[in-house]
Amino acid sequence: MKKSFLFISCDEAKHICDKVQYGEATKWEIFKLRIRRCYCRITKNYNNKNIKLTEAIKDGKIDCLKSEERNRLKKQFEEELAKHE
Repeated sequence: MKKSFLFISCDEAKHICDKVQYGEATKWEIFKLRIRRCYCRITKNYNNKNIKLTEAIKDGKIDCLKSEERNRLKKQFEEELAKHE
């Protein structure tokens, strides 16, 4: 089957969608993705879920461990692991 320069497969559309999420897609890839979204329900749903995921990550309040807390937890884990060896 001859590969079209304009129409892309569902797998390629998903790959481009992921690249869009991280700001790595070219304008040409975005254009092909938009065409695919017009006629493919699966691609459209995947793209919409990626958009929601990106928004959730950007809006999320992430509370990370401080360096000393992480080191203390690591030390406790290694001590417990050593007990069971």
